[in-house]
Amino acid sequence: MKLPRLFSSPTLWRFLVLLWFGTLYWLSSQSHLPSPATFEGVDKFEHAIFFSAGGMCFLLGLRLAGFARSTRIAILASVLFCAAVGGFDEWHQLHTPGRSGGDVWDWIADLCGGFLGAFLAMAVQKCLPRRQIEA
Repeated sequence: MKLPRLFSSPTLWRFLVLLWFGTLYWLSSQSHLPSPATFEGVDKFEHAIFFSAGGMCFLLGLRLAGFARSTRIAILASVLFCAAVGGFDEWHQLHTPGRSGGDVWDWIADLCGGFLGAFLAMAVQKCLPRRQIEA
């Protein structure tokens, strides 16, 4: 299955990273976030899913622009990006009334999400039109 040419634009993925980061910042600024599920550890699952989206967008933005041509470097860059943003997010929550930040397990869930997102991005990249990819 090939995706439309629009998805081969590194600008699209960079914009999505900025939108993702803005959404994360807004969510972290909320004093209370309702959670639809009530099982133990649901917040770790939510962190991993959200950060997999950010990691995927970040990696695709890099790869389609011709940066991080090596798969290993691309995955490492995506995980490090998610680690840095996840650390910032935990720090930000420390300064948000009603929130408890600095949770190392949330940060580990962010890392796992970044790793998952990197592999999702590699799968998505295979579905993009070949002539647009500089990898």
